[in-house]
Amino acid sequence: MVKEGDKAPDVTLQMADGSLAPLSQWPRPLVLYFYPKDDTSGCTAEAKDFSELGAAFADEGATLLGVSKNSPKDHAKFTAKYDLTVPLATDADGTVTEGFGVWVEKSMYGRKYMGIERATFLIDADGRIARAWRKVSVPGHAQEVLAAVRTLKEAGAS
Repeated sequence: MVKEGDKAPDVTLQMADGSLAPLSQWPRPLVLYFYPKDDTSGCTAEAKDFSELGAAFADEGATLLGVSKNSPKDHAKFTAKYDLTVPLATDADGTVTEGFGVWVEKSMYGRKYMGIERATFLIDADGRIARAWRKVSVPGHAQEVLAAVRTLKEAGAS
């Protein structure tokens, strides 16, 4: 499980168009958020919140990227249905979610199963985890991450 200060794992992501993108090649700072499943209430709200703040993140020089285990085809439908602007990546083989320690045992109605823990990581210009949010609660989260991006930018400017 990665924590603040650790080097981000250099994993390869599959994008909605099927292309492969190593994490190390994404512009930094990078906001990498993990969510359980496309087109569910919490995941939709989170994706919409990040999309609505996309221009503000871009103004601060930050890149956004969402990750789940949904297929590229599912991501394309999800993006089109809600007019999302955040790029979405697929972690079909689990290397990304395992690398970041977000593939965890969950429990619902007394049943235990493995799934993605909603989490967000802010990766700085040096490829290190500047901030980590685990067990994310969606309301207000995108705004909180944007504030952290601004703080990171200010710290780098001084």
